[in-house]
Amino acid sequence: MPSANNAAIVEISQTANKFRSSIVLQYDNKYIDVKSILGLFTTLLSSSNYDLHVHGPDAEEAKKAMAEVFSKHNLGVNIVEE
Repeated sequence: MPSANNAAIVEISQTANKFRSSIVLQYDNKYIDVKSILGLFTTLLSSSNYDLHVHGPDAEEAKKAMAEVFSKHNLGVNIVEE
């Protein structure tokens, strides 16, 4: 899998920071706060199977925006419905 580029990581983090909801990326048994650029650098460079957990007052809008930005950068993500 090609590594995520810096622009993708920055855009994902900036998009997540627009929302009040908690947005957490899960891969294997690790959980990374998507609002953390450093966390994204280590996560998106080492994994290709992502689950996204979104909880909070604007969760539906956040899920839609995050799905769009991941898709834009050709990164597969599964939005976990809980």
